Amino acid sequence: MGMIDVTLKPVIRRLAVASGTIYLSSDTISAIQAGKIKKGDPLIVAEIAGMNAAKQTHLLIPHCHQISLDVARVDFAISKNKIEATCTIGAQARTGVEMEALLGVSVALNTIWDVVKYLEKDQDGQYPMTRISDIRVLKKIKKV
Repeated sequence: MGMIDVTLKPVIRRLAVASGTIYLSSDTISAIQAGKIKKGDPLIVAEIAGMNAAKQTHLLIPHCHQISLDVARVDFAISKNKIEATCTIGAQARTGVEMEALLGVSVALNTIWDVVKYLEKDQDGQYPMTRISDIRVLKKIKKV
């Protein structure tokens, strides 16, 4: 049990891209675009949170190896009622970086929710329209 022994695997260039979506009310999207969010720009906060999460993956997912990342980037695409986040991770490593990309995008989306939740709550304090979905690995590349 425990971590997989990767000692004999070669160090190669690895890249993973993951994405996911948060669905928000159109009023919340408008407030984000107008810069009217009380806690500041949720996309800037989410970008930093996603990058930090990717760098800390080994601390949060017990069997993941500690990997020194060469690139950690989080990008966003906003539309009428949703924001899609994409996390790109690259490293020279013996093992893949898809968990780092998945964790980065997950934390970025959760951070957006946290920053705008006061706008998303209904009169009962619930989130009837807010949801995070479609978190997935878009691609994984290994280059020798």
